[in-house]
Amino acid sequence: MSDRASPPSRRSAPSWRSERGSAAASALVVVALVALCVVVVAGCRVLAERGRVAGAADASALAAADVAAGLVAGSPCPRAAAAATANGTVLDSCVVAGHEATVRVSTVVSGVVVAASATAGPPPADDRSGPAPP
Repeated sequence: MSDRASPPSRRSAPSWRSERGSAAASALVVVALVALCVVVVAGCRVLAERGRVAGAADASALAAADVAAGLVAGSPCPRAAAAATANGTVLDSCVVAGHEATVRVSTVVSGVVVAASATAGPPPADDRSGPAPP
């Protein structure tokens, strides 16, 4: 045996060079994920709003058709505008032909215009969709 002591083992220091830029890459991934989440949430809000706007269009068309049919006093399009406003939308167009009213309403959600149209009036004369005879 030799009296010589072996030199202490050298462990190589961790190489930080291989991880250079990883913080920037991680930050970029986080920013991309946040942006994706914002887009998804905004899209879901627009889809949910579409149903509400369709209901507002239906209510506005029914209000105008009631006036056109003489069931309610007033003018059809101002009545449709009042119904649209009450439902948080804006009346874009209103066309009345006889007892039938067609309206288009819209609103803006997250910078996106959401619009819907509806037509209301009496049923066609040949409509036999009532209850079946016993």
